[in-house]
Amino acid sequence: MIKNNKIKAEEVHLTGLDGEDLGILQTSEALAMAKENKVDLICTSLMSNPPPAKLIASSAAKNEKQKAQKKARKPKLKEIRLTPFIEEHDYDTKKRRAENILQSGDSVYFVVKGKGTDQSKELLANLLNDLSHVGTKKTGIQISGKQSIVQVDPV
Repeated sequence: MIKNNKIKAEEVHLTGLDGEDLGILQTSEALAMAKENKVDLICTSLMSNPPPAKLIASSAAKNEKQKAQKKARKPKLKEIRLTPFIEEHDYDTKKRRAENILQSGDSVYFVVKGKGTDQSKELLANLLNDLSHVGTKKTGIQISGKQSIVQVDPV
């Protein structure tokens, strides 16, 4: 988003404070209207000619920019690998790491490799139980060959 005097286009297609269409105006006229109403002139896209612009209260412009940035961020899928015969300390470390990832808004993909499929399934069930306050399982515990897999999404 380009704001106020940083808009370099000669003309803009202006939208008012209440969403009404004010038509195509010279950028200088649109800036004068913005100053008169004590609001900001925001250019939403430079791809069209004339570019669309709207009058927005300055606090609303900040909120809109933050919402757009938050929406644009895609959640990532992080993989954590385990073995079925894991020590208690290592289990706690992996669990804390998964909690941090889930709290940051990303998903976790647990992969347990090894021969003990019963132990793997039990380990993943314990992890799901311990992480239930920060995440929910997206897929069930899947066992294929010598590995067990489950995906956990943030709450």
